Formats: sequence, C-alpha cells, structure tokens
Amino acid sequence: MDAIVTAGGIPLPEDPLYPYTEGHSKAMLDIAGKPMIQWVLEALSASKKVDNVIIIGMSEKSGVVCSKPTYFLSSEGRMLANIVAGVKKAVELNPQTERVLVVSSDIPALTTEMVDWLVEEIEKEPADLYYGIIPREAMEKRFPDSRRTWTHLKGMDVCGADINAAHVRMAIEHLEMWEALIGNRKSPLRQAAIIGFGTLFLAALRQLTLDDLVKRVCERIGIHGKALIWPWAEAGMDVDKPHQLEIMRADLAIPDTIPSLMEEG
Repeated sequence: MDAIVTAGGIPLPEDPLYPYTEGHSKAMLDIAGKPMIQWVLEALSASKKVDNVIIIGMSEKSGVVCSKPTYFLSSEGRMLANIVAGVKKAVELNPQTERVLVVSSDIPALTTEMVDWLVEEIEKEPADLYYGIIPREAMEKRFPDSRRTWTHLKGMDVCGADINAAHVRMAIEHLEMWEALIGNRKSPLRQAAIIGFGTLFLAALRQLTLDDLVKRVCERIGIHGKALIWPWAEAGMDVDKPHQLEIMRADLAIPDTIPSLMEEG
C-alpha cells in the first residue's frame, strides 16, 4: 500500500504556530533535532506494509529522506486537491492500486508498529473509507496535557487520528462533499448541515454510539466506511498549537542510539 504524506501547510500570521515557522513549512518544524515530517517518514520507512511514499507540498531540496521509493509533488493549494493528486500518482505508479494511506506530517510520535497495525486492520475488511478514532482515555493517559477537541458519543469521547485510508475511487467520487467537509472541519455546525442536523442533535444528546454515527454518516454520503479504534494515542497527537509542539519536543527528546535516515544519507 502506498502512503500519501500531506506536508503543504504553511501557517499564516494569525496561526498560533506562526511565531515558530515564520512563513515556512509547518512540516519542517524542528522536533528533537529532526524536521517533524522526518519522524513520520522514518516510521513509514521501516514498515513492511508500505510500498511507495508520496510527499505532497515539499521538494527534494527539503532534505527529508525515506528508505521507500519516494516521490515529491507540489502543493495544489487545498488539502483535498493535494490528496487527489497523491492518489493519482499512486495509481500512475501501480494501476492495480486499490487503497492508499493518507498520513499527516504533524504526528511525529507515529511508529512503524502503528503503521503496520493500520494496514493489517484495513486488510481485514474492504471499505471505501477507514477513519481512525482515539478514545479520550487512551489520549489522556499518554498525553494528559494534549487538550484535544472531543466528539462526545454515547459511552465515549473520541478524537480523530491523522493517519487514515481510502479506496482510490474516493478521489473521483463525492468530491464536492469531501471539499465541504474538509473545508469546514473546524466547524461542527457547518459539517452537520452536510451530514444532517438530526445526526448532530442526537450526538449532542449523546444518544449516538460510534456504530450509529458511522452508519448515519455513511448512508448520508453514500459510501461504505469503517471506524477503527486506535489502541495508541500517537496517531492523533498532531501538532496544531505551541503547547502541543512543546509536548512532542519533550516526548521525543530521548537520546537515539540508532542513526537516523538523515544521518545515514
């Protein structure tokens, strides 16, 4: 399975991370002596389940490396357009490709074990879209000060993972809806207008289980989706705010006795 790594984000002056990036790529933020994206690439490098890595929004001049065959594509400007470009490249590399991983460059605590677990879970049941979720208990046990945003369901609070998977046909179907959902990902109310206010109302009352929510959203969109409950918090510990950046810098600042791929290169 190929992995599409999204790395096109450049924080604007109003973004909390702008003082750290100063107009440069968020993916290149230093974390324990490496660009943030490099941690992700090293997790993918050692995976037995990943064939090719497609990096969107960076060039070879960035200096990041991966032991897998690696392809760099320019940013298309929007997240969905970047993902679509990555899917097209994966199909170009192998016309028989059915599913791809979509990996954010800002989850530096991701490990190879986690990548392989995800692919193995995907292989168990065919679906159009696989969306990872992390229970609040798992996140707060691993990162008690993460301050994530929670979706409240019946019997559990969850946040989303930043490594997911999709069938390649998702890059040509329902594009208007995906654009709207992604564009409004920070606004539950606007997303609810897309997936249905009834669903939002029931979720607000904590009357929806995870299975209920998946069923309702998939029926609304017209796809077969599957929610995967992650046993690790790292897949959802993305760096969006300064305190999360500092958490990851402290967490990964353990002396590494194994030379990194960048040192080898």
